[in-house]
Amino acid sequence: MTGGAGAPGTPCAVDGIVAVDSGGSGLRAVVGTAARGALAQRESREPVRVGPRGIDPDHLMRQLATLVRELTAEAGISGLGTAVIGAAGLSTLGDALRAELPGALRREFGIGRVGLAADAVTAYVGALGTRPGAVIAAGTGLIAIGMDPSGWRRADGWGHLLGDCGGGAWIGRAGLEAALRAHDGRPGGSAGLLARAEDEFGPMSGLPGRLYPRPDRPAVLASFAPHVAACADGDPVASAILRAAARHMADSAAAVCPADGAPRLAVTGGLSKMGDALLVPLAEELAQRVPRARQVAAAGDPLDGAVRIAVDLAAGSLTLPGDASMLSVVTGTGD
Repeated sequence: MTGGAGAPGTPCAVDGIVAVDSGGSGLRAVVGTAARGALAQRESREPVRVGPRGIDPDHLMRQLATLVRELTAEAGISGLGTAVIGAAGLSTLGDALRAELPGALRREFGIGRVGLAADAVTAYVGALGTRPGAVIAAGTGLIAIGMDPSGWRRADGWGHLLGDCGGGAWIGRAGLEAALRAHDGRPGGSAGLLARAEDEFGPMSGLPGRLYPRPDRPAVLASFAPHVAACADGDPVASAILRAAARHMADSAAAVCPADGAPRLAVTGGLSKMGDALLVPLAEELAQRVPRARQVAAAGDPLDGAVRIAVDLAAGSLTLPGDASMLSVVTGTGD
């Protein structure tokens, strides 16, 4: 049975939970119980593959099965009843995952209740819980998500080729472009970024051959974003890249922020740790674009959000709005 996430339902008979955060830089998993929350955590640094059918459910399941076996042994949990999978790209690339992953989890671990959530939803819940507001999830990619009783709203999150403007891959790509401009002697280049790029990747003439064939291109691009931040003090090109990223992030936040009252607005994800070089211009851009919003610190990260959704789902108390592409629940014989 598939249903919206808003119906509380009934508690799951088996207390064990699995919570997953699958993004552009890898996969993290937690095992715990509905009563005690997270008990053990593992991660894989290999991003789940995306192929002709979208997110590859077999690749995700192979990674997850290994992690879950290790985690259940570590936590001393014998039965799992509920899983929540937060996955980057679920909204647009998740058809195969929605069709196949719940059955695979049921066959492998006896899990009878599976929540499938866009990583933006788990980021939102980790940052703000179930309160109305808006969250900018800024990691390898970039998506803004807003929620109020009427449902979810999203902006960007279209991937590193078509969007994710202001995200880690976007910043890293812009920084490498500036490095290549300096290498060529074209306007708009940065000698500082060129030096850092050569330290990180070797001679620039070989960069396309090292980058383009890799299946983890977004993560590789995002790995250069901290170098852009490190150059920003005293390098006008690097500083302008981060200002443009902040402007893109604020534009997406403005598109999803609830219209009424003074909604909370939080930033979560790896870019929230990049320091003042990004966070200062971001705060300034947000104050201009969404002056009614109250900027608050994120309470937790996307994995924390997946854990909270899993606990609520196992307890039959999940009240978040359901959405066919953003947050849905599949139940089977494991209830």
